[in-house]
Order: sequence, then C-alpha cells, then structure tokens
Amino acid sequence: MKHIIAVIATLLAGWAAVYMIGLDKEVNKLDNISKLVKSTAMEDNKIKVQTHTNGSAQSSSVQSNSQQNDEVANKIKALKEKAGNIAAFKTSTLYKKSCSSCHGNIGEGIIGPKLIGRDKAYLLSALKDFKSGKRKNYVMYGLLGNLDDAKIEELASEIATFKAKLDEANK
Repeated sequence: MKHIIAVIATLLAGWAAVYMIGLDKEVNKLDNISKLVKSTAMEDNKIKVQTHTNGSAQSSSVQSNSQQNDEVANKIKALKEKAGNIAAFKTSTLYKKSCSSCHGNIGEGIIGPKLIGRDKAYLLSALKDFKSGKRKNYVMYGLLGNLDDAKIEELASEIATFKAKLDEANK
C-alpha cells in the first residue's frame, strides 16, 4: 500500500513540476509587464521635467502627469496584490519540484501548511521526520524518499531564507 501511495505522490510531484513551469512562464510575463511599466514611467518623468522647465504656464500639464503617475502606481499596486507574491523572488528547481505544489511558490501554504517564516532547525527536523516515517504523511514520505540528506538540508536552508527574501522584495 505504501508503494502505491508513493507512486501516486511521485505522479503528483511530476504534475506539480509541469504546473510550476507554466507558472514560471506567467511570472516572466509579469516581469515583462513590470519592465514596460517602468520604462513608461521613465518617459513620463522626462515629460514632467521638460514641461516644468518650460515655465509656469505648463504647471497644469505637470500636475496632470503627476496624477497619471499616481494612477499608474495605484494600478501596479493593485495588480501586484491580485497576483500575490508569486514573483517576489526565485526559488530553486528542487523546491519547485518537491514542495511548491502543496506549500506554494514561496512557502505561503496552499494545501500544505505555511512554511515561510520557519527556521532551518524546525524545517530540517520536520523533513527528516517525514522521510523516516516518524511523522505520518504519505505524500511527504513519497517525495522525500528519493532525496539524500544533503538535498534535504539544502531544502531546509532555502526555505528558511524565504521570509528575508520576501521582506527584501517588498521594500
């Protein structure tokens, strides 16, 4: 029975990897949109400077550009909130393949519990307990069964940095 569950878990992990590749493509689209918005904002700033230096008769034009910039900033903020933190920072292929389908792209928790903010010692202990069967979870057992201790430690180390990376990305 354990082997059947391990096979199912492996198939789910494969599906999750394909799903994450699709999400990576979406993240790249968001990056391109962000770059486009930034370049547009730079052009607006150039227009503001030009209109401002041409004298006080152009002050209404400067004010309307400022309002446009505020509107664009608000729209970008709303878009980021809708998209969540999916593109906040990059994670390793190992994390994407093994963890993200249940724990989210940045450990925010989906099906599985939230990992972001957990320290390395806790994560390492939990991963080892799942792999050994001390903690019962057949999906985790199936996913971790093929990973050596070095990979498990690598995962724990990476996940432990998520909170700091997210804080840095939100600055």
